[in-house]
Amino acid sequence: MKKVLCFGVFDGLHDGHRSFLRQAKACGDHLIVAVAQDAVIERLKNRKPHFTLAARILALQNARVADEIVPGDLTISDWEVIKKYSPDIITVGYDQHYLRLELETYIKKNMLPIELRVMEQFQKGHPHSSNRA
Repeated sequence: MKKVLCFGVFDGLHDGHRSFLRQAKACGDHLIVAVAQDAVIERLKNRKPHFTLAARILALQNARVADEIVPGDLTISDWEVIKKYSPDIITVGYDQHYLRLELETYIKKNMLPIELRVMEQFQKGHPHSSNRA
């Protein structure tokens, strides 16, 4: 069984998220979604999330887009979720550049047999709202 892991905030589930998660699911047999902790979002984005961690997890569960939905790490770049679930593949969104670079470094440094894949943008020419200038 190929395990796929992805990370995200998912603060208001939208079609772009659903597309990302469908693409991630297609990469393997079992999709695990790690949802960012509220405190981590505050540190990364300098703002509180609109929805609590529990509400964001519930929205994902109700959407039935993943096999497993788990809280993300409490510390940025700790990668406890990776250690716990030992995925075969980690997927990142087209706009998760910093995360991709951090994961590449972590995987290489620890010589992990994990494939990193970048998912396609939902609608070409229509970037996610957080990427707009």
